[in-house]
Amino acid sequence: MKFIKAYVKSMRLYYGFITGIAGWVGIEFYGYIARISSSDIYVDPSPKRKALILAILFLSWGVNQIINDYLGMEEDKINAPMRPMVTGELNYKKAILLSFIVTILSFILVAIYLEPIAIVPAVIGILLNILYEYAKGHGILGNIVFGAMIATCPFVGLLASGPIDDIKYIYDFMPSVIVIAILNGVMTFYTYFKDYEGDKAAGKRTLIVMYGIEKAKIISIVMSFVPLITVAIMYATGYVSVGFTKDIWFLFCIAAFMQFWNGYQYYKHPVGKETYYSLVVNFQACVLGQVVLIAFYNPDLAIKLFIITYIGISFLFSLHSNREA
Repeated sequence: MKFIKAYVKSMRLYYGFITGIAGWVGIEFYGYIARISSSDIYVDPSPKRKALILAILFLSWGVNQIINDYLGMEEDKINAPMRPMVTGELNYKKAILLSFIVTILSFILVAIYLEPIAIVPAVIGILLNILYEYAKGHGILGNIVFGAMIATCPFVGLLASGPIDDIKYIYDFMPSVIVIAILNGVMTFYTYFKDYEGDKAAGKRTLIVMYGIEKAKIISIVMSFVPLITVAIMYATGYVSVGFTKDIWFLFCIAAFMQFWNGYQYYKHPVGKETYYSLVVNFQACVLGQVVLIAFYNPDLAIKLFIITYIGISFLFSLHSNREA
């Protein structure tokens, strides 16, 4: 029980909303295809199928987080000295073995009960997770790799939901995937503030380490506009042409405000304990942005998820109040 408790703690389940909601975008897009397509091949995923996909996606962050903790132990000795793997409370060999077993079991479930092709983006995501720990030390490359890693989740959700016989739908889905990648690349930039000292000592040249705290404060404001600018460019170039309903505009404006508020928080509190607690707003801003994408395919569900994710992230984060763990 001590091992399981330390393992679950290390999973940091408040992060699960990031991979879970990103994958949910793919599920709802498949349901949207089923409604607009004249082909009998597309059927809206059943509640059981959705539940299985979401369970795998929500837990995938935690399972991969164990690998991250192992690869990043050197900087964690400074940034988070009380983390179970750093203190020895969590045996890293057993933890990695358990993560490997859970991953294989997930692949078996996908192959038997869902669509085997969905394993491909899942494997790519795992490989990017491993690459990320090394890319993190090379400026913006770390943010790009992280964004790409989370961008595999909507593909898992989409491909696991059912067969696809027309590549056109993949093309139509790409704007959502790009926005998810951008949101998460920006989100991970802000997480580097709390890791500044450890990353610097470990030789990890993140954007915060490269430019220093004072310049990074200014960058934090600029970064808060990046998701909005991305969407604006997509509309201006005609890459995306879906319309905004009143509900979508409402959710979009709240999500945009959360991005700006997040940037301001890190401008105001770039160091200290407030930097750690600002992670709540950071995660909420990222996930709520992803929920807006669901609104284009299922607005009623998106409104409910907006509330659930906002509260859920706050609640789960409150269970991890020790910033050194």
